[in-house]
Amino acid sequence: MIDEALIARCVKQEPKAQYELYRALYGQMMSVCSRYERNRQDALDRVNQGFLKILTNLPKRRTEVPFELWTRRIMINTVIDSYRQERQRKAHETLDAPMDEGMLVEVNDYLRQMDAEAFAQLLTRVPEMSRRVFNLFAIDGFGHQEIAQMLGISEGTSKWHVSHARQVLQQAIARLATANVKTVLP
Repeated sequence: MIDEALIARCVKQEPKAQYELYRALYGQMMSVCSRYERNRQDALDRVNQGFLKILTNLPKRRTEVPFELWTRRIMINTVIDSYRQERQRKAHETLDAPMDEGMLVEVNDYLRQMDAEAFAQLLTRVPEMSRRVFNLFAIDGFGHQEIAQMLGISEGTSKWHVSHARQVLQQAIARLATANVKTVLP
């Protein structure tokens, strides 16, 4: 929980307070950005861009909105803004082949044993646009209509990206589950 006195000092643009706030928010901001970016450097760039927006908009913040939720929303919007700026250079992604039913059982068993860090690593295998939509939908709780508006895509495209991300994740988990079974068996 961020102290209101620290926020007030940041509004007054005290460098020590701003640094203290950055350190206090770093873990949360990096967590949000890491889910959307493929590598740590890009995530760190988004963290810094987002923190600048936080400091810039701090005087305009509505106090009835919890501070952590407000900063989280700014970080998500920063990632989305970055995507919009880079969208012209993005290539279109292709749909992978569907999985068979036998793989789904292995996937579900493996997924139950997986920790959050391992899942975050698997997310890097999902194509960038599908990963963004999947994160917004499955992790941040936005609806397809909201995602469509945020990213400038149709609702159907949003649904396709969530489905595609799930397929890529299922296939990756199935490969890992199969590999783990082979290493356990003699």
